[in-house]
Amino acid sequence: MIGDDPALRSAYRSCRDRTRRQDPAEYALIQLVPVALRPACWALWAAANAIDDLADDRTASAGERAARVRRWIDALERELTTGTSPDPVRRALVDTAARWRLDLSGLHHAMTEVAVDAHGRRFADWSGWRTWGRGNLLPWFEQVRDLFDRAGVPVALRLDRQESYERFLDGMRLADILSDLSADLAQGDLLLPAEALDRCPGAEEDLTALRWSPAVAGLVAHLTDLGRQWVTQPSLTRGMHPGPATVLAAMADLLFAQLDAVDAAGPALLRARPRPALLTTARLLAPARARAALAWSLTPVPAPPARRPAPHLPAVHPRPLRRPAFRSPPPHPSGERPPRIPAERMPAHVAVIMDGNGRWAQRHGLPRHEGHQAGAAAVRDVVHGALEIGLRHLTLYAFSTENWKRDPEETGAILDLLRQETRAYPFEDLDVRMRWHGRADNLPQDLVDLLDMRERSTRDRTGLTVTTCVNYGGRDEIARTAAALARRARSGRLDPDLIGEQDFAEHLPRPDMPDVDLLWRTGNEQRTSNFLPWQAAYAELHFTPGHWPDVDRRDLWRAITEYTRRQRRHGAAGPAPHEPATAPREGA
Repeated sequence: MIGDDPALRSAYRSCRDRTRRQDPAEYALIQLVPVALRPACWALWAAANAIDDLADDRTASAGERAARVRRWIDALERELTTGTSPDPVRRALVDTAARWRLDLSGLHHAMTEVAVDAHGRRFADWSGWRTWGRGNLLPWFEQVRDLFDRAGVPVALRLDRQESYERFLDGMRLADILSDLSADLAQGDLLLPAEALDRCPGAEEDLTALRWSPAVAGLVAHLTDLGRQWVTQPSLTRGMHPGPATVLAAMADLLFAQLDAVDAAGPALLRARPRPALLTTARLLAPARARAALAWSLTPVPAPPARRPAPHLPAVHPRPLRRPAFRSPPPHPSGERPPRIPAERMPAHVAVIMDGNGRWAQRHGLPRHEGHQAGAAAVRDVVHGALEIGLRHLTLYAFSTENWKRDPEETGAILDLLRQETRAYPFEDLDVRMRWHGRADNLPQDLVDLLDMRERSTRDRTGLTVTTCVNYGGRDEIARTAAALARRARSGRLDPDLIGEQDFAEHLPRPDMPDVDLLWRTGNEQRTSNFLPWQAAYAELHFTPGHWPDVDRRDLWRAITEYTRRQRRHGAAGPAPHEPATAPREGA
């Protein structure tokens, strides 16, 4: 499984022992994954702990602790290019990244944030706390998801369950903070938001003084109840492979047991970390082991091949933590350059209805599905043009909920094309972040897995965000959002009489999608076809006669130039007739 390198085997044993010693519950959970994946999980968990330990070492000053964390990260950066390390934890992590072809660059921000943690943290509200916690936890868990992907067992999460996934991790973080309260307070840290502390007046002062009081007891009871709510996410594992589902269910059970131990600790919570009784843990894990063994017997996970390149081939090393500079998109064959648009006049978000593929094919005497193939080339060129002109968000309507009414051969061809393009990913060397939006229902599971994988693999890119709408319908999105609001109101967490536009926007399946500034439709049709009705409420509309396969980046540039000539008033009065809007000068 690991090979016959004694130093490497020793490095993985060191990670295993460290995990078992420092985090017995996590070690027990790792025992539920296939044997082939356990060393990689030990390496990832031990690396996270190694960095945390450096930041928490109170024998050194805050500045020195932060410097140690940065030196550890810099050493890993170098060692990812050499393929080995004198440090056992980093040696195992470097080998894991190469063996399973993991891209560790997504961990860079989470690791560097630990250096900031060395100086202490304070949070005004749950929102800031949640951003910090998710920024630390999500990248590590995403590595585990990528590991399962590489092993052929994708941990697929539907888009409408992403918030459940993140809330689950919030519950994990809260349980960990409550359990470590005594150690954190001894070091002068209180990693709870002021919003929570203010709920129980006097609790913060009592905690700082290591004094158990009714205010502290009330705060702990409130927070453990909140942790249980966050951990309770029954929809999270629905439809998931039984192996990962068993691990997540066991994790939830152990988190409940840990929160129960926090509740039962009373004043002892301020003196030592509470732990569930061994009998409780054993009772929870025994059935999980049986279910996991059955699941993996039905889906064997082979061990990865040893990293032994042929003598005539160079060694393959994993990618560095910091991504290399992305290349520029290839220029247009005509040599034409994008117009120079002042930043304040640029639309932030352009959404496109790519219409006319089938009619283009028929006009050329081809089957309709050939038009979609030709349209894929237009997509690539438009993405190149969006990068060149500096657009931040581009959303493409690829397949609507109404498209299922078409001939099955055509719908199958569209989905096959989406599968091919997602797998090939022609923008690998460009600073393009890929996302998708729509319902996973009815879509082939392998396509959903590919879309999810591509979204995760590009999540840290900061250039152009391209969102592909697949099995998407605007009215369906609004209905799903209304259902989410109804569930929240029914649980008592939202007053129905106080629901406003902001509440609605926050419960959309993609709440972070910005409003559309420009909605462009090709194909000589002038309607919006149920596309982003909420986000495009104030969008400027731009219709062009050409079919989508005939489009290239210059059409996008012309659409943006036309947008800059519009007066966007949002209900306000426009300029006087003698004050016409000025359009930016186009480049050569």
